[in-house]
Amino acid sequence: MTGGFLRRSLTLLRRGIAASPRAFAVAIAASALWGGATVAAGWLLGRITDGVIVPALTGDGVADRDIWLAGGALLIVGLVTAACVALRRVYAGIAAFDVQADHRRRVSRAYLELPMAWHRRHPTGALLSHASADAEAAGEVFVPLPLAIGVAVMLVMAAGAMLAADVWLGVIGIAVLPAVLVANAVYRRAMTPAVSRAQAERAHVADVAHASFEAASVVKTLGTAAHEVALFRDATEQLRDANTRVGRIRSVFDPVLDAIPAFATLLVLVVGAEGVHVGRVAAGGVVTAAYLLSVMTFPVRAIGFVLGDLPRSLVGHARIAGVLDAPREPDIQPDTVADPVSEAVPTRRDPVDVPSASRPRGARPRGARPRGARLELRGVGLRVPGPAGPLDLVRDVTLAVPSGARVAVVGPTGSGKSTLLDLVGRLTPATSGVVQLDGEDVRAIPRTRLARDVAYVAQEAFVFDDTVRENVTLSAPGDAPVPDALVWDALRRAHVDDVVRALPLGLDSPLGERGTTLSGGQRQRLAIARALLRRPRLLLLDDATSALDPVVERAILAELATFDGAPDQHGAHDGGPTVLMAAYRPATIAQADVVVHLEAGAVVDVGTVAELLARDAGFEALLTAYDRDRS
Repeated sequence: MTGGFLRRSLTLLRRGIAASPRAFAVAIAASALWGGATVAAGWLLGRITDGVIVPALTGDGVADRDIWLAGGALLIVGLVTAACVALRRVYAGIAAFDVQADHRRRVSRAYLELPMAWHRRHPTGALLSHASADAEAAGEVFVPLPLAIGVAVMLVMAAGAMLAADVWLGVIGIAVLPAVLVANAVYRRAMTPAVSRAQAERAHVADVAHASFEAASVVKTLGTAAHEVALFRDATEQLRDANTRVGRIRSVFDPVLDAIPAFATLLVLVVGAEGVHVGRVAAGGVVTAAYLLSVMTFPVRAIGFVLGDLPRSLVGHARIAGVLDAPREPDIQPDTVADPVSEAVPTRRDPVDVPSASRPRGARPRGARPRGARLELRGVGLRVPGPAGPLDLVRDVTLAVPSGARVAVVGPTGSGKSTLLDLVGRLTPATSGVVQLDGEDVRAIPRTRLARDVAYVAQEAFVFDDTVRENVTLSAPGDAPVPDALVWDALRRAHVDDVVRALPLGLDSPLGERGTTLSGGQRQRLAIARALLRRPRLLLLDDATSALDPVVERAILAELATFDGAPDQHGAHDGGPTVLMAAYRPATIAQADVVVHLEAGAVVDVGTVAELLARDAGFEALLTAYDRDRS
């Protein structure tokens, strides 16, 4: 959101009101009616003063009917005012919370849509701050907004009533609003940078706390608790100082707002008394003006609340906008995808063919259709900005992987193994080249279908604080329940079913935060079961079996060759998925049909383990180093 303060403020208010139009409409209408009723009460007091109180004091006499009419009119106005206040408060609260909820929903949705490359550039603490503190700050201005609009209506009507009583009294009443605006201009100039710093410090505190919590085991085992406490103390002290400065600035602004109506009321009494003395104005007019200005003391602060909260809300919304406006990789239509051969990479070499399995991987039933996707990469690369210029993390990778093949991607640390898997799964968009599944560009595949066809299992298996069943199915509210037989089948294929059966409640056993009740290898197997339940056509394993012993690892990889034991959603039996795995252990590499050797993001050689050992000195050195490290 760009532009000047006024433009950004109007944009923020317009978007917020659009998030809950009905609630805002009721709250604003009730507030405007409250402002009119307040002015009507002041006008009635003036008429009652001239028609009832003054005659009674001067001895002219007052009819009982006039007294009852005056009391009844004040009662009706009071009831209307009370009803309007109740409606305004209820619906203003609903509207404000709707705005904050809308901000959180939009930010959370953006987090899910943004690529992994974006997430890796932003600390988790900052993301938590955007979805909590910044979303709350961006919605704070909407709490007093309906009241401020009602006050604005009241000021206009009050100025008209005071002008009708006396020109000078009207001028005093009209001058209240400009005085508030001038005070706010000074306040905003001092408050905006202070609020910006406070919001940034709040995100820093969240980031430091999150890092300490995530690394709790490291902190405990290495005895660095004192260091972490010092880091958190420094961060919280900086946040305290920033919030203290915000409080100091506001502590000056609030009394100024209180003083403006009070000073105007005093001025009305002085000018009005002189006007009554010379006969220029009736006593009722002075009472009306003094009453209206006296009851404005708090309502005028509502305008100050809005103007005072605007800088904080604009800062919060600007930080949210950094997430909402972050560039996404757009879904493109199939007819707009360039032909990868003729346009995308006209100078690339032909794809290196990855051979199919050279040895049986479990008999496939007769007539079974292949489930694995045919994967093809043509000139795929990823270029990112670096301190000394652009860096190529992946360069000109060209491969053709047949359906059902198992491919191990090997290479030294930093060679681009995990990055290549990210590009294949579209977790990170490639900056050059084309990735195809069964001849279809992954950019043209809808994300829902891509998520169903491609499963990604990372080395660090994340386990939710939920039951085994929910961790495997990841079902959303309203989804059709997954049959337990399919859940058990996925657990069996991942060789973790015996672990789950040993739990007190089986599939309904809670696993604790991040799966604290499971070992590292058990968490990895649970993550593999989560992927297998979806029966993917392409399975990406980013060193996802590193915590398993070779026997279990070999058994799990053998299970991937066929899904003939579990029919898919259409009742068909078929073969296993195509597997692309980043690997470093010889036991894992030995399970692959073919090996892709990467160095510095580029393909060095492709072939079986025996072929690469015979002709690729780098691969031989790498595998020897793995064996040496293992021993």
